[in-house]
Amino acid sequence: MLWDIDHTLIETRGVGFAIYQRAFRASTGHPLQQLAQVAGRTELDIMRETLRINGIEPTSEAVTSLARALTQGYDEARNELASTGRALPGAARTLSLLADQPTVHQGVLTGNLEDVARIKLDVFDLTKYLDLHTSAYGNDHTERADLVKIAQERARTRLNATFSNSHTVLLGDTPNDIHAAISAGVRSIGVATGKSSVEDLKHAGAHGVLPDLGNLATATELIFAVADQS
Repeated sequence: MLWDIDHTLIETRGVGFAIYQRAFRASTGHPLQQLAQVAGRTELDIMRETLRINGIEPTSEAVTSLARALTQGYDEARNELASTGRALPGAARTLSLLADQPTVHQGVLTGNLEDVARIKLDVFDLTKYLDLHTSAYGNDHTERADLVKIAQERARTRLNATFSNSHTVLLGDTPNDIHAAISAGVRSIGVATGKSSVEDLKHAGAHGVLPDLGNLATATELIFAVADQS
């Protein structure tokens, strides 16, 4: 099971944008005029476009500087994130139940930078349910679909077990999550707790869609049904 983070497991409720504003100014010396579209994209892609649309050449040095400032910004804003953001209803219970299943291994597949992902999950006490070493992050590749193969290979190396496409399920809240799963040849479950509706996620081609994770029985029943499809 590979979980998206933002709007699937947690919400920053505006804290993320505030951190981006502070980090952008800290790394470039200029105010953030416009943030690139974020949903379903990798941070490498977001940072490069954000720099470009703000009139700054997205060189490797500029991207690295912004990534460093974002990580520092999230680290310094842990208390702010904890008090304003939240783990989405049912997220912790669903992760906990799946973590107890001997046939399930859980990681994340997220557009976040690795260090930022770890901070977010730590703040909302979700890290203990997930293997962040067999996961893939927004600094691993610009294309979300390629993150699936990266996570599978990390799981194979770390656990000495093969996670084939038919035994890999990607869970996320955007059509881009679903498209990444389709492109990678793995199964997908949409969770309509972001800006995309149940119908949006069905139309994108998800094998199953949940309105949210609030109903533990419904969520786990669908997750296992999709995972067990032949």
